[in-house]
This record gives sequence, C-alpha cells and structure tokens, in this order.
Amino acid sequence: MKLMCSSEESLYRPEVFRWRERMKLLDPLGDFVVILPCSMRKPYSTSKSHQIFRKHTKYYQEVIVTSPFGICPRELESTFPIQSYDVPVTGHWSFEEKKIAGELLKDYVKDKNVVANVSGGYEEACREYLDDCIYTCEDGKPTSFESIYNLREELKKFPKLNKRDRLLHKLRSIAIYQFGISGSEFIPDDVSTKGRYHKRILSKKEQFALLNADTGLYSLTLKGGEILNDLSIKVVEINFDLTTNTLFSPGVEKANSSIIPKDEVVIIRNDEVMAVGRAVLSGKEMEEASKGVAVKIRQRVK
Repeated sequence: MKLMCSSEESLYRPEVFRWRERMKLLDPLGDFVVILPCSMRKPYSTSKSHQIFRKHTKYYQEVIVTSPFGICPRELESTFPIQSYDVPVTGHWSFEEKKIAGELLKDYVKDKNVVANVSGGYEEACREYLDDCIYTCEDGKPTSFESIYNLREELKKFPKLNKRDRLLHKLRSIAIYQFGISGSEFIPDDVSTKGRYHKRILSKKEQFALLNADTGLYSLTLKGGEILNDLSIKVVEINFDLTTNTLFSPGVEKANSSIIPKDEVVIIRNDEVMAVGRAVLSGKEMEEASKGVAVKIRQRVK
C-alpha cells in the first residue's frame, strides 16, 4: 500500500509522526555514520543511486535523510511505512522540513564521526544542524565520479563493521521500532535467520518470529509471545479459555496502553501465553469497547 505524502501537511500524518518519534529510540552502530539522500524508488537500496553508494557504504552505519519522515537508518528501509511512501521531488526543502530532519539527524549522530554525501535541501539540513560533519559532494551530484571518490577516501579512515554485529543491530533496531525501547531484548545474542524472502527468526533452533518481507515487521509465534510477555510488551489479558481464532473486546480484561491497530500482540491468561495475533483496536479501545473484534489470532494453544 502506497502512502501518499503530497503536501507539507504530510509532515504530521499519524504514520509519519509516529515514525519520527520511534527514530528517537534508535542509536547508530559503531562510532561512524555516513549520511545519504533518499531516492524516489523504495526501498532505497533498489534505486540506481543507492546501488552506487552501497558498493562503498554497505559495511558502515548508513542513515538516509528524507522528507516527511526525517531520517531512515538503512536497517529500517524495508519497514512500513518508509518502504512504501510516495512524495513529489522538487529539490526545495521548506524551513519546517529542514528543521524536522535536522533535529532528528543531530540527535541520531551525536558524538559520532559523520560524513555526508548529500546536496540541495539534504545538505542544507545537515549544515544547519550538524556542527562537525565532512561533506563529500562538491558538484551537486552525490553519484558523480568526484563525489563517490571523495566518499570512498573518507570511508577508508574508519573500520568496517562486523557482519554479525550488523545483523544483530538490524534485528534489534526493527524490534525497538516495533515494540518500543525494551524491544532490543526481544532479540537474543544467539539469534539466527533462515529464508530468502520472509525470514524465520530463531533461537536455539526454535522459531520465535517471522520477519515479514512485505511490512519489514515481525510476526510472532507462541514462543515469541512468551518473550513479549516476559518483557511485558504488547500484552492483552483475558480470563477464559480461547476456543476460536478471534478475540472480542468484551473478553479483554486488560491491555497495554501502547497497543495500536495492526500491532503484534500476545494474549495471556493467569500470566500464561494463550495466543498471538494482530490487534484490530488500540489497547484502550479493547478495554472500553462493549462489542467488536479486538484481536485476530494467528496461533493459539490447543
């Protein structure tokens, strides 16, 4: 589903505002960050420009500057809604766009070494809000031979990130984005992945989640529900035995206030996991509604 962002009012769409708030929970991996411009094609890495960048930058922490979302760390580029928005490209950034992107970027790269291969409004946002940053684009074209040469020379000054560290950081960043700051604990140190499209997420050879390629978010198994319950994240409490694949609002005793529609949730009874599924209502609505579906259940204890 395409998310149309055709005017400055798009800066305050709920999905866009929520994205920016969640970006504040994330930290870069390592001591060095390379800043890149966004592209019309999504995910960014499928575009011609980012395929050129990634020949040199893929072993480093990358962050993409974009409007109306502000920033997108590379590891989240396939996550909804950043993987499916559409916005007219004019090359001109308003004061508000630069302020929003600049402030997010400043917070994200704080205390890091920073190299920016950007031009136009992207560069203006960086120059206005970043005190210490090296700029590699001298001719207004980040993909030009000169710009890529300058970028490559700067990258040589910093160590490449370990492949295992990059995988753990990516999986934990997605979990933080999806479940909140405690989401980092959702991914254990021994995590492994299997699959080329939808990736199975395993620990000790047991699958606890699926990384859905269409949304870039996790879908839970019952084991994943146990992890979330232990962390007290996205929990819905009931006081009866589930016998169907639908949980209606009148059956909800209590639900985390952080739950919003389409969230992955765990359903528990007496602190035991009964099921996992996708929320239809917010946590508050689940508690207050006298009718209607609260959760569509994917997997439940038989």
